[in-house]
Amino acid sequence: MTGILVPKSAAIDSKILVLRGHRVMLDADIAGLYGVTTSRLNEQVRRNRNRFPPDFMFRLTPTEKHEVIAKCDHLHRLKFSPVLPLAFTEHGALMLASVLNSPIAIQISTAIVRAFVRMRESLATHRDLTAKLDLLERKYNRQFKVVLDAIRALMARPRKRARRIGFRPSA
Repeated sequence: MTGILVPKSAAIDSKILVLRGHRVMLDADIAGLYGVTTSRLNEQVRRNRNRFPPDFMFRLTPTEKHEVIAKCDHLHRLKFSPVLPLAFTEHGALMLASVLNSPIAIQISTAIVRAFVRMRESLATHRDLTAKLDLLERKYNRQFKVVLDAIRALMARPRKRARRIGFRPSA
């Protein structure tokens, strides 16, 4: 490896967002990682538009932009930008390495792919754990149904009889 400093994985992981059900990185964050300006990155995307189909990249809506700015402190500089940012999926971030002529592009693209893979593996682990917990809950709920029903009955407040309000004439 040459003298190029690649950011730590946590620095890249923190820039991955979930939008429209996809894990993405915004153009400003990727440009910073690749060592180019956002305008240069977007210029290269425009010149190579056929390399970025909708499943590789999409433009945020104004509502999505406001939500992202509100949730991510590091994106405060986008608040006053009239341009809607581009969001790149894992494949789009990889494709950027091929269109940017930066010595750091290959190393950063490798780090970005590793960050996306780590997130995917983490989500798979959480899914497995959730499924096991659901199975245990169903199993023990059946076995201890009588006990749980008794506890719920004890926890329930006794119903009070509704008091009549008002005057009742005598017969």
